[in-house]
Amino acid sequence: MNLFDVYPLFDIEPVRAAGLSVWDKEGRKYLDLYGGHAVISIGHSHPHYVKRIARQLYDIGFYSNAVQMPMQQELAEKLGKISGYEAYIFFLCNSGAEANENALKLASFQTGRKKVISFKASFHGRTSAAVAATDDPSIVAPINQTDNIIFLPFNDVTSFEEALQLHGGELAAVIVEGIQGVGGVNIPTVDFLKALEAGCKKVGALLILDEVQSGYGRSGKFFAHQHAAVQPDLITVAKGMGNGFPVGGVLISPEIEARHGMLGTTFGGNYLACAASLAVLEVIEKENLLENATIMGHYLREQLEGMPGIKEVRGQGLMIGIELHEPCAAIRKELLNQYGIFTGSSSNKNTLRLLPALTISKAEIDQFLKAFSSILTKKVTA
Repeated sequence: MNLFDVYPLFDIEPVRAAGLSVWDKEGRKYLDLYGGHAVISIGHSHPHYVKRIARQLYDIGFYSNAVQMPMQQELAEKLGKISGYEAYIFFLCNSGAEANENALKLASFQTGRKKVISFKASFHGRTSAAVAATDDPSIVAPINQTDNIIFLPFNDVTSFEEALQLHGGELAAVIVEGIQGVGGVNIPTVDFLKALEAGCKKVGALLILDEVQSGYGRSGKFFAHQHAAVQPDLITVAKGMGNGFPVGGVLISPEIEARHGMLGTTFGGNYLACAASLAVLEVIEKENLLENATIMGHYLREQLEGMPGIKEVRGQGLMIGIELHEPCAAIRKELLNQYGIFTGSSSNKNTLRLLPALTISKAEIDQFLKAFSSILTKKVTA
């Protein structure tokens, strides 16, 4: 049996990693500024993280959610305290797509409605409702196509208010990313997010903040939407939550009442997932990683501004998009092959994405800047 051909693959086979460094089977060292799609939040193989998971596995690795698991409550309390959402309730699942599926389902249960507003250049996952709310027809199968999703221009308050006039009475939810990741690191304006919050309240819809990529300190605040001081009804998390261990979740407003059978999961919130997630929160807190993300992100963006060949630098904290005047694929390839630096791309083919671990140092940033500047200068003078 062969593997299903999912992605075009780099000819690199990583065998070891620590911090922001990755080594391949040939012994070559790479600087990881992408973290496997923003998953590595506290650095590869962080000692506290490894110890937490290993210790847990010696005790018990798995049982179903039919028994008492105090670690789940411990995780919920720790997440509530660090994020500032102590009054919310928490549902644990396995991935970002699953978190968004459950958030959309909860919104529909709560309102009795089924229309959802999403936005151009959005990405919410590859499962049924999540992919239907994703603005990429190439990954939406016929079975996922639905008239329930309304796509609007991003950061366009007027279009949103017009849509409320037309569909307000049948609207279950508005789903928006804290920062659009796959779309090219597009940041929602404060006025836009506040309009979404007010509009949802006005028509009785729920506001879902997809913080799967932009959450867990990535933006310099625990959640990116906290830069705009809005309070959504549902917040979805995954990626950086487990630092590589598959885990996701939904933070749910206390106004949404749980009932048995409404949601469910086999693997969600298992012992190892909780151990991994608690380790991440403990490291974020102990090592002041929100502050480091803010400081290092500001330094990186400041140094990028004015470099030749750059059209625009967008980002908050350590979620950064560098838009060039041409497709970035060749530059990404050169960074990887010539300088040993992993970066990411986006659906906006001109935008290169940087999503390093929140533990990144100034020396590691300077290593990237030196390589990137050298490539851009060479292109401009060629």
